[in-house]
Amino acid sequence: MARILAFDYGTKRIGIAVTDPLQIIATGLDTVHPKDIIDYLIKYLQSEQVEAFVIGDPKQMDGTPSQSAQHVKGFATTLKKHFPQIPQHWIDERFTSKLAEQTIRQSGFKKSDRRDKERVDTIAATIILQYFMEQHRI
Repeated sequence: MARILAFDYGTKRIGIAVTDPLQIIATGLDTVHPKDIIDYLIKYLQSEQVEAFVIGDPKQMDGTPSQSAQHVKGFATTLKKHFPQIPQHWIDERFTSKLAEQTIRQSGFKKSDRRDKERVDTIAATIILQYFMEQHRI
């Protein structure tokens, strides 16, 4: 089996999470600046097989697209342009950043580490990937 990559897109950072090759465990992979994401993925795909991309879909509480939705759609278009063979899946990302912050708080990180926005973005991407995996279990 190939891996699945998930993205928590932000205009300053993109949190990335990945499954193991058997698609059992979701793990935070990295945080990358949006301008560097395509080069990062090209390099990553040279050594790893990726079956799908999972993109966090930013929504407001009422289910309508959030203000950042246009940026995420642009990101998805860029991914499709560069990696047309890799299917994309969208997962509602409401509350993932709050859950990520809560996870960091509960895991015993020092206060300075809890303020690390990159860590929050990577954990948020991991939560998005876990949601996707739970929805697609056989």
